[in-house]
Amino acid sequence: MLFNVLSDLVKIDNILLIIKNAGAVSEIRSNSLSIKQKEKWITIGDNDGPAHMHINSELIQNAEFIEEQKPERTSFSVQFFDKDRNRILGAFFTKMYDQSMTLDTERKKTYDNLRQKYGMNIKF
Repeated sequence: MLFNVLSDLVKIDNILLIIKNAGAVSEIRSNSLSIKQKEKWITIGDNDGPAHMHINSELIQNAEFIEEQKPERTSFSVQFFDKDRNRILGAFFTKMYDQSMTLDTERKKTYDNLRQKYGMNIKF
């Protein structure tokens, strides 16, 4: 199921995949990324390309669709957590608003459709 969720996300343009810890942040845009799984490792991006990530599928326990209210807009994401609720990966929907800060209804519909397909909270 984790592979399916990630596969659906990388098919959507302008998803920002973020891996973050205390010492580093890695950001990769979803546009045209490949995805494959070999044993417990899910690889997003081309191994020989300029950027890719390897995700240990055994460590991700659940994912949540999160809408976070910010002063000027709402942030839309799918966040993946380990058993201790530490975020392993965040998939943020970017370009949700135009220059006048109007929500792009098609992008919101894409987010809502994905949330409806998998549910607000996904257990792996």
